[in-house]
Amino acid sequence: MTVASTVGAGTRTLSATRWSQLVTVILCMVLIANLQYGWTLFVNPINKQYGWSIAAIQFAYSIFIALETWLTPIEGWIVDYLGPQRGPKLVVALGGLFVGVGWVINSVADSLTMLYLGAVVSGIGGGAIYATSVGHAVKWFPDRRGFAVGLTAAGYGAGAALTVIPIRYVIDTSGYQSAFLWFGLFQGGMVFVLAWLLRAPEPGELPAMAAPKVMQSSRSYTPVEVLQSPVFWLLYAMFVMVSASGLMAAAQIAPIANDFGVANTVVLLGGTTITVALIIDNVANGAARPLFGWISDNIGREYTMAIAFAMGGVAYWLLGSLGTAPWAFVVFAAMIFLTWGEIFSLFPSTCTDSFGPKFATVNLSLLYTAKGASAFLTPVANMIKDATGSWHMVFLVTTIMNFAVVGLALFVLKPMRRRAMAAGN
Repeated sequence: MTVASTVGAGTRTLSATRWSQLVTVILCMVLIANLQYGWTLFVNPINKQYGWSIAAIQFAYSIFIALETWLTPIEGWIVDYLGPQRGPKLVVALGGLFVGVGWVINSVADSLTMLYLGAVVSGIGGGAIYATSVGHAVKWFPDRRGFAVGLTAAGYGAGAALTVIPIRYVIDTSGYQSAFLWFGLFQGGMVFVLAWLLRAPEPGELPAMAAPKVMQSSRSYTPVEVLQSPVFWLLYAMFVMVSASGLMAAAQIAPIANDFGVANTVVLLGGTTITVALIIDNVANGAARPLFGWISDNIGREYTMAIAFAMGGVAYWLLGSLGTAPWAFVVFAAMIFLTWGEIFSLFPSTCTDSFGPKFATVNLSLLYTAKGASAFLTPVANMIKDATGSWHMVFLVTTIMNFAVVGLALFVLKPMRRRAMAAGN
C-alpha cells in the first residue's frame, strides 16, 4: 500500500467519523425540539383545563428557556473537563433522562408549581443536550463552522415539524397529559441511547483545513478572557434583541392566530391555518440555520446578519399588518421563522471565530445564556397586548429591534471584531 493510498484512506475514515458524529447530534436536537417549539400546542389546552392565565402558563416557558440556557456554561465546562471520550456521552445521556422526566412531570402537573418544576427539569436536560451538540459541531468542522452549526441547530428548529400533527392528534383524542407523557418518554429515551455514540475529536486528530473565507482568531481565549471582551458583550446584546422577538413568535403563534380569527380556518388538505403554519414555520426555522450558516461562511458573518435581520424586521411588520388573512398568516409567520432561526448558527460561529475552538463549548454556552435572558421578555408581549388591546404594538417593537441589530452588525460589530483580532493575533 502506497503512502498516498494510506493517507487517502485515513482522510476518508476521518470524514466518515466527523459526519457520523454530526448526524448523531442532529438527531439528538430533533428529539428535543418539541420542548420549545411544540410548547405552543399545549398552552390553550392547559388554560382550558385549569383556567390559569396565559401569562402564568407562559411563565413555565420562560423558566424552561432560562434553565435551558443559563446552566449551559456549567454543562459545557463539564463536557470539556471530562474530555473528548467521556464528556459528550455522559452529559447528553443525563440530558436525555432529564427531558424525559420533565415532560412526565408536566403530564401530571395539577398546579402551576408542578408545571414550573417540569420546566426546570426539562430545561436543565435540554440545555445539556443543546450545548454539547453545538460545541460538537464547531469542534469537528472548523472548515465549515457556520454550515455545520447550522445543520445541528436545524435539527432543533425543524425537528418539531415532524410531530405537530401527531401531538395535536394525541391532545385532541387523549388529552394534553397523554401527549406530554408518551412523547416525553420516547424523546428522552432515544436521546439517552444516541448519547453513547458521541465523542469529540482528540487533540491533533483533525488535519489542517483550507483557509476559511471569514475572519478567525489564531488563538483560543479562556472563558474569563471572553467575559472581559467588548465583542462578547456586543454579541450578547444583539442576541438578546433578536432572540426575544423570535421567542415571542414561537411561544405566542397559536394565541396570535386565535386572536386574529384564523387559527381553525381550513387552508390546505383539511389542515387548519395553525397546523399548516406550525409545520411550515418549523421547516423554515430549521432550513434557515444551515442556509444562512453556509452564506456566512462565504460572505462573512456580519453581512449575513444584516440580510437576515432586515428581512426579519419586514416579516414582523407584515404579519402584524396583514396576518388576519389565513394564507397571509401562514406566509408571513414562515418569513419570521426563516429569518430568526439563523441566530443559532450565526452567533455560535461568530463566537468561535472570534475566540477560538479550544474552549468553544463553554464560550458558546456563555453566549447562549442570552437566549435565557430574552425568554423573560416573552410574557411582556402578552402584557403589551393586554394593555393596547391588540398585537400591533408588539410587532412594531419587534420590527424596530431587528433593524437596530442590522445597524449594530454592520457599523459596530464588524469593525470591533477586526480591531480585536488584529490586536489578539
